[in-house]
Amino acid sequence: MPEDTEDLDHYEMKEEEPVDGKKTEDDGIGKENLAILEKIKQNQRQDYLNGAVSGSVQATDRLMKELRDIYRSPSFKGGNYAVELVSDSLYDWNVKLLKVDEDSALHNDLQILKEKEGMDFILLNFSFKDNFPFDPPFVRVVSPVLSGGYVLGGGAICMELLTKQGWSSAYSIESVIMQISATLVKGKARVQFGANKNQYSLTRAQQSYKSLVQIHEKNGKASRGGGVCGGVCPPLPRGSCRGQHVEPGCAHLGITAGEQ
Repeated sequence: MPEDTEDLDHYEMKEEEPVDGKKTEDDGIGKENLAILEKIKQNQRQDYLNGAVSGSVQATDRLMKELRDIYRSPSFKGGNYAVELVSDSLYDWNVKLLKVDEDSALHNDLQILKEKEGMDFILLNFSFKDNFPFDPPFVRVVSPVLSGGYVLGGGAICMELLTKQGWSSAYSIESVIMQISATLVKGKARVQFGANKNQYSLTRAQQSYKSLVQIHEKNGKASRGGGVCGGVCPPLPRGSCRGQHVEPGCAHLGITAGEQ
């Protein structure tokens, strides 16, 4: 295995940790973010009274916990990324990657983008379904337009952990965010200055993702001996892929989630 693949091993997908009984669920969360959580609760109560409940109990409870965990996270507080709920929906998140590896070409591109357009972050969208956390979120790049980095047409992201085959309900959303950031750098993502921004859309991203999933399902069994990607994918750290590794340019990375 080339040495440069081992730098991804430390991005371990974290399982849910037990909460100390002496702590409240809101400990370590800033006032502004506590206000967001309270607004979500109020909206949920109002939706219930109006008979317009959306989502599921299991997904809502888990997403609330994920959001609390993020709000108290050192990475979040340290400005590595930011999270905003789209139209106050717990099931639709915009995530800004505010910091990437400073030694990467992507970091340099973002500095140039700030000078040109006043934006120096990568905007992702996370969409959650009622069956979360048992199915992964749908994640896409919204802006800027990127080349490389395992970003597909429309902004979809080629990562096994974002498919049903590679997903585990034990994964935390923060771990997914940090893994995506590492994958973009690992895949040598570059900002496409002057590109048509309309080429990234939800519809196109969903189409690309659907094609990706079909390829995984079609070739997964055939690739159990070592993959059919012709060496385009990053080599996998030990014990990570379960042999289902097929998509050219796909980032099947070394993710561990404890007992799955």
